Amino acid sequence: MISNVRRTPRIGRAFALPVVVAITAAGCGGNDPVATSERSVVSATLADSSPAPTSGSAPTVPSVTTGLDVAPTSDVPPSTGVPTTAETPPPSAPPSTSPPIPETPQTDRPQAETQPIETQQLETRQIGSSVEGRPISVVRRGTPGGRVVLIIGVIHGDEAAGLAIVDLLEQYEVPANVDLWLIDSMNPDGVANGDRHNANQVDLNRNFPADWGPIGVPGDGQYAGPAVASEPETQALIGFVTEIRPDLIIWYHQDLFRVSPGKGRDGAIRQRYADLVGLPVVSITGGRYTGVAATWARRTIDPGVAFIVELGATLTPEEADRHARAVLTLASEPN
Repeated sequence: MISNVRRTPRIGRAFALPVVVAITAAGCGGNDPVATSERSVVSATLADSSPAPTSGSAPTVPSVTTGLDVAPTSDVPPSTGVPTTAETPPPSAPPSTSPPIPETPQTDRPQAETQPIETQQLETRQIGSSVEGRPISVVRRGTPGGRVVLIIGVIHGDEAAGLAIVDLLEQYEVPANVDLWLIDSMNPDGVANGDRHNANQVDLNRNFPADWGPIGVPGDGQYAGPAVASEPETQALIGFVTEIRPDLIIWYHQDLFRVSPGKGRDGAIRQRYADLVGLPVVSITGGRYTGVAATWARRTIDPGVAFIVELGATLTPEEADRHARAVLTLASEPN
């Protein structure tokens, strides 16, 4: 059912492009761990220099995205003894004040058709709450029954650059036959407090039921919690992923600037994403990687794919745009 529920405002968040995020350089996640795109919009308005023409073809209205198309002036009629004046096109309509919706990125592969943007917001719902009671919400866009794709902007609260990518994905057109689900943060307490952990000082990316084992004590960088899936944030994601069973899940981390390699279909999709955004495909070593969210997800949604994208220490607006476009391209391609 389509819902008109407005999205709950993000708590403890003051993120707007450009994004510059200071990062704690602790290890971010299992064997899955990206960044520039440029956009420009050229607009022009013709000066009103004479009355509107009464004959000849209608002038071309300049596009706000492709620049200025100047129509030729009308032919001057034969002399009739009455002075005549060369006609000049009337001024064009001023460009729209609303920002244009970026086109689906151009690639060497066929691109799916897109739906009108106003039809793509399907629902917003809360899937759980944090330790301190902040909502964990999801926005659904695109085509119900299409390929299910889940994007999670933040799991470590002090690695919040992914919020900018999710923001753009809430605005851009979604390719047809893509059922896109967006979670800005599964760790709203960590974002509010600028902390890697949740409010119980648990590293949520060590708390999932994938080879979970006890690590550290509260306050340690990779504290895995008192038991597997002990945290309400972890439980919310487990329940939601199990419900919708995405074919593709991406988590954003910082700041190792890479995508970890994979095998088979999983490896090909990772490589394609890395190529689209300009990240190297490099293994992550060091750390103790048990209870990792993406590892659990891969086993749960198999043959679906789940992986981590490691962004850099900062993320420019152009880089955020490139990542958002890469998500839409990857989601629309047969892979």
